[in-house]
Amino acid sequence: MKNYYRIMLGKSSMYAQECYEGNFIGVDFLSDIDLTGKLPDDWRNFNQQYIPVVLKRDPGRSKISAGLACGMLWTIAKGIKVGDIVLCPNGSGSYYIGEVLDSYSFHTGEVLPHRRTVKWLPAIIQRSEMSDALQKSTGSIGTSSAITGYAEEIERLIAGQAKPTIISTDETVEDPATFALEKHLEDFLVQNWKQTELGKKYDIYVNEDGEEVGRQFQSDTGPMDVLAISKDKKEWLVVELKRGRASDNVVGQVLRYMGFVQDLAEKGQTVKGVIIAMEDDNRIRRALSMVPNIEFYRYQVTFRLFKD
Repeated sequence: MKNYYRIMLGKSSMYAQECYEGNFIGVDFLSDIDLTGKLPDDWRNFNQQYIPVVLKRDPGRSKISAGLACGMLWTIAKGIKVGDIVLCPNGSGSYYIGEVLDSYSFHTGEVLPHRRTVKWLPAIIQRSEMSDALQKSTGSIGTSSAITGYAEEIERLIAGQAKPTIISTDETVEDPATFALEKHLEDFLVQNWKQTELGKKYDIYVNEDGEEVGRQFQSDTGPMDVLAISKDKKEWLVVELKRGRASDNVVGQVLRYMGFVQDLAEKGQTVKGVIIAMEDDNRIRRALSMVPNIEFYRYQVTFRLFKD
């Protein structure tokens, strides 16, 4: 199966042109370590080996942050397979599209030394041509993000065809039209976080560089809508937003995300989940009754007219 990834080529795409001209993608994290022959098939084994290396070099970094960085390095070096497609922002509002041609190679002393060779396709995708959902997924913070769920749309864009009017790749939402109409829910929640009930106890996760990476936080089973941490740093919060009525499948989705966070959490930290949707039903209520560490919140959309 062919997979699709968004790859950043240096901070703010600073190496995009060099990568395009040199036919490669890469990453510069742990740039002095040659990983040839040291890449296990499971990212967990890689993280187990290299998280301690990162924390020793940078004691101020959290385990979560170190794990995220190691996971991104493993994804580019090993997780992406030959034949997979990468979309790389060029810093000018469009994306280079490449097909991965070979396995990992290390280039000592060069920019982005952990590399994969790619064949760049003739097509270049404009960000403005993407659906809102794909724009959000390709705009998430981090070096890499999985966007295979948008494969059909990406292939249409590569072929020069128009984007669909409504697109939803989320099987845990029952009404794709509602998904499209409520696409601003995440933006609203993040912008008004401090005024919400959750904002009283939790802050959206910010890494050591001051970047708010808790939005669309990447895991091995997809991006979380919001990852937050309690103000006393003792509890992580995974927030999943559903535009419309959530199905009971979302409970399993949140549990997977929670398990990912727990694997990377510091000793003594706990993980809690929250599902936010417009409606619930008996099925999801039954499922949540057996999972006490996941709560359900309902949101409302209000429209008013006022005459001056």
